[in-house]
Amino acid sequence: MAGFFKKLINKITNKAEIDWDELEADLIASDLGARLSMTIIEELQGMGRKVDADDVVATTKAHIQEILPGDAPALTPREDGLPYVILMVGVNGTGKTTSSAKLAHFLKHQGHSVVLAAADTFRAAAVEQLQVWADRLNVPLVKGNPNADPSSVCFVAHQKAIAEKADFLICDTAGRLHTRHNLMEELSKLERTMGKQDPESPNLKLIVVDATTGGNALQQAKEFNKAMELDGLVITKLDGSGKGGIAVTIQQELNISPRFVGLGEEPEQFKPFVKKDYVEEIL
Repeated sequence: MAGFFKKLINKITNKAEIDWDELEADLIASDLGARLSMTIIEELQGMGRKVDADDVVATTKAHIQEILPGDAPALTPREDGLPYVILMVGVNGTGKTTSSAKLAHFLKHQGHSVVLAAADTFRAAAVEQLQVWADRLNVPLVKGNPNADPSSVCFVAHQKAIAEKADFLICDTAGRLHTRHNLMEELSKLERTMGKQDPESPNLKLIVVDATTGGNALQQAKEFNKAMELDGLVITKLDGSGKGGIAVTIQQELNISPRFVGLGEEPEQFKPFVKKDYVEEIL
């Protein structure tokens, strides 16, 4: 039984009556959001009979399954032979750089050729971290000088990926929410720069969020989505947090679907989103 649902069952089973305020607080605390939590409570209260733990879990699961999309579509190389370009965005501390490396590992493991771009140039540790991963995974890495323009790093990396006929290019971009205006400018410039060598690029824009940060993750997704229309979500730090509800809230509020989940430190613990596994094992 998954963490969140197990906790719910343990809390409710030994009580004569359900404490509706407490249940609502528990649902919101799991990052399902106030709107969905209220919908679940109202449905349970409208059953017209005594409600037990199984009712609560079944109703909650049904709503989550209705909101979450199907399994993430597979990433496949482009038919025109040009690199499939993935931009990884998000604030510092979410696991963005690590997720970029793990995505490279995942794609390489599937037999694809990958180039990494260390475009988080304002944080020296991010470039060093990605270099360590690139060496470990034996994946080519393009990096610029400290504080170099992130767009120029991505441009050079794109040139390399095209020249080497790489299947995928993954750009780890600067993780800053410094001011909304600067963020908008930086991300817009990234998109324009990638489009210079290939109008269809970038092909996939993923935001990386930390499951344990709850409402902050939703806010980050909102800000980045205003700056750059996002295609999907990478949720990290799901190992044992019981906070997987944030994927449901972001899907419901912003229609940004989960694509990958990070379940631990090792590269093998980074996996495509599978709806059934997410609901049964993570929540």
